[in-house]
Amino acid sequence: MKKSEIPKFIKKVFEEYPQVKCALNFSSPLQLLVASRLSAQCTDVRVNIVCEELFKKYKTAKDFANADKEELEKAIFSCGLYHSKARDIIAAAKQLEESGHFPETIEEFCSLAGVGRKIANLMMGEIYGDQSVVIADTHCIRLSNRLGLCDSTNPVIVEKTLKKILPPNTGFHYSHAMVAHGRKICKAQNPGCENCFIKEYCEYFKDKDKNKNKDKDKNKGKEKCGIKKSSSK
Repeated sequence: MKKSEIPKFIKKVFEEYPQVKCALNFSSPLQLLVASRLSAQCTDVRVNIVCEELFKKYKTAKDFANADKEELEKAIFSCGLYHSKARDIIAAAKQLEESGHFPETIEEFCSLAGVGRKIANLMMGEIYGDQSVVIADTHCIRLSNRLGLCDSTNPVIVEKTLKKILPPNTGFHYSHAMVAHGRKICKAQNPGCENCFIKEYCEYFKDKDKNKNKDKDKNKGKEKCGIKKSSSK
């Protein structure tokens, strides 16, 4: 995608997805922090099911800090990676209790156990309304590469690249829109390019279209030479 096309592309994306929201259910910053840690290599649907019961038992940072690790592991078992997730949630809760302060910056969030830049950016966008953050999750990374906005699967590199080229204060909305579009149209396997409203900007589609045309030209050339495509019996 050309740099000059980005503003029009963003406008079109935001028109298609005017209202985007986090797929994780939460009613407090702490709940989002816990849910986002549980979401690693797990579907948001599963996390929401688990958290519905989890948050009835554990309501404060103190509750999580004092949690029995084995009991917490059982409660979050179906989210996968339950050993490390339980360990991180308890450790992060203890950090919150010791500091008596909930993080307000990306750096502060990243100082918590089990929290990387993806979760930190999500927290900054959802809790503090920072529209400039980029949440480099799997959907955002996949789609941004296909679109030609970046050329890396490294979340940190993707985040930095997008922050440089996206219009100011659009990163947060863009990130959530890419999740929605990735689930609806641009899936990891068999993306629905023909039904995609932004395919005109997409390098993946352009390359796919070029290859399709090349194959057509090859077949036409063979037919001119008297070579017919073999038909299966």
